[in-house]
Amino acid sequence: QVQLVESGGGLVQAGGSLRLSCAASGMIFNIHIMGWYRQAPGNQRELVATITSVGITNYADSVKGRFTISRDNAKNTVYLQMNSLKPEDTAVYYCNTFPQSAYWGQGTQVTVSS
Repeated sequence: QVQLVESGGGLVQAGGSLRLSCAASGMIFNIHIMGWYRQAPGNQRELVATITSVGITNYADSVKGRFTISRDNAKNTVYLQMNSLKPEDTAVYYCNTFPQSAYWGQGTQVTVSS
């Protein structure tokens, strides 16, 4: 069974940084495009960034230049380095494949105070 476990969220002031991790199991990790998604209160879940199995990345315009997605296929883990955080980055962050599968983890809360 596929499991995705996100961690690394927290409360940070605007301008600060956080590094999120997502450990995957029950899947052949290194063949999948992986993505980070986020959902703010009252909003739909949105795609933040993706990374292919060989490290090609893509970002939503709202995070381009501030966030960096990476992966370690040996550890079945995908990361999201978030710098220059803004209050509008406040959301629950999730990882999943891209396109998204039916398997979602519990997410990790990121709260950015102004």
